[in-house]
Amino acid sequence: MSLTVGLYRPGDTLLHRLPVGAKLLGLAVLSVAIVALRGPIIAAGFLAVAVVLALVGRLDLVATARALRAVLVIAVLVALLQWWLFTFDRAVESLLDLVSLALLALTLTVTTPTTETLDAVVRWLRPLQRVGIDPERIALTISMAIQALPGTLTLAQETRDAARARGLGRSPRAYLSPFVIRVVARAHETGDALKARGLGD
Repeated sequence: MSLTVGLYRPGDTLLHRLPVGAKLLGLAVLSVAIVALRGPIIAAGFLAVAVVLALVGRLDLVATARALRAVLVIAVLVALLQWWLFTFDRAVESLLDLVSLALLALTLTVTTPTTETLDAVVRWLRPLQRVGIDPERIALTISMAIQALPGTLTLAQETRDAARARGLGRSPRAYLSPFVIRVVARAHETGDALKARGLGD
């Protein structure tokens, strides 16, 4: 199944009706708070907030859960590293924080047209052109970041399906190695495309 989660879906929920500025500001504040505030209990609280917002935005919960499995794989690897280097509590916090951030980003993209987000960013940054900042380039960067998450999740699902088709669904190596290779290859392709358009510098 192709993962369409992360793409805008029209609706009439509270999150759909909120101005794009309020949503971006809310995402920024929550993201900073998630990173800055420590402790597994606080991290669990932020995850609960992210889940509530996803429910308010009426995300397709089944598709979202499937998509977040790929994020969960990465989050578990990061958590294991944190446990090895630091403590179990730090590992749990990292795991919950990564899932919360991913869910918040998905909720934003599902309830907000990408064009509205980019237009708002360009409008806010236009006064900074006087000091050499290119709003269009920054908007392009944000657009690529927004598209990167669902695109990466799609690659993860496709790689997992391919491993299962070969009877290797339980082998982490059969899944993770091709997944990393495909992500890196996609990044190189994107970089080459940007350079061909004179946007690589």
